[in-house]
Amino acid sequence: MGYPSILGLLNMFLNWDRTKPFTIEVIVKSDRIDGYGHVSNHFYIQWMTDCMFAHSAAVGLDDEACSEMERGMAVREMEAEFIASAYEGNKLSIGNWIIFSDGRLRASRQFQIINSESGQTLSRAKMNFVCTNLRTGRPAKMPKIFQEKYIVDSSELDS
Repeated sequence: MGYPSILGLLNMFLNWDRTKPFTIEVIVKSDRIDGYGHVSNHFYIQWMTDCMFAHSAAVGLDDEACSEMERGMAVREMEAEFIASAYEGNKLSIGNWIIFSDGRLRASRQFQIINSESGQTLSRAKMNFVCTNLRTGRPAKMPKIFQEKYIVDSSELDS
């Protein structure tokens, strides 16, 4: 039996909204700070997007694989809540989950950003996607590999 990774141990102690988050870690750098002295909101969205692409790559659907299939999941709608601020030097955990897939055209992801040091949730978001033909930009049926990899494998946790 192997030992959990540092990231795995950290995730056990953070108050995630769902089980089994896919996570990336970020240390806030000075170039992410806006005129108000905290992280500019668009970086939260960037980190969620980075987490989403890292998750896709981890399940075998990196940019190259999607380009070869001429298929990708395009954001159709997004709803975000910014709860608290992050500052230079903060260590953040960005988590995401597939929370819906119809196996044909649509899927949804949920995101959460937590300050790893304080445990405070800083942001939550939900993105709805549509499978798209990358050549035409039009909606297209999910390839079988999307149906197999973009699955709901988590459940909500009580607050």
